[in-house]
Amino acid sequence: MSFMQILEMLSMLVTIFGLPLAIFIFVYEQRKARINEEEEIYQSLSDGYTNFLTLSLDHSDLHLQSQTATGTLDAEQQDRLLAMFSILIALFERAYLVAYEPGMTERRRRRWASWEDFMREWCRREDFRTALPQLLPGEDPEFAIYIRRIAEDEAARAAA
Repeated sequence: MSFMQILEMLSMLVTIFGLPLAIFIFVYEQRKARINEEEEIYQSLSDGYTNFLTLSLDHSDLHLQSQTATGTLDAEQQDRLLAMFSILIALFERAYLVAYEPGMTERRRRRWASWEDFMREWCRREDFRTALPQLLPGEDPEFAIYIRRIAEDEAARAAA
């Protein structure tokens, strides 16, 4: 066998085995990067919700951590309550836009379920549901439909 034939055979081996291996490694790394990106997005959203909860503790007079609607509030408290609900709606909309999609993978579905639980928890509050018509204009139309449906479900459960 001549040197040229050996080089030609090595070249064919690289083409046969090396190219598919390189493609496999590329696809694997891309998938890993996508998963890491999803993790970062989810963590960022979780941090936003944690910040909101901290903010709600700073405004404890609004009783945002209770399960029921806040009682009698003065005008200034009502303004702060509406502002807090606006922050929450903005956070929920952001979560919907970046984390929700029809036909999600199991991992994404599990992550989304926690956001839906948060939305349901807030939609159980009558004052939050009452504020929705004021909060939703200008928000993503699909998100508005989604959260209204959740609010209707929770209102029906409360009535039952």
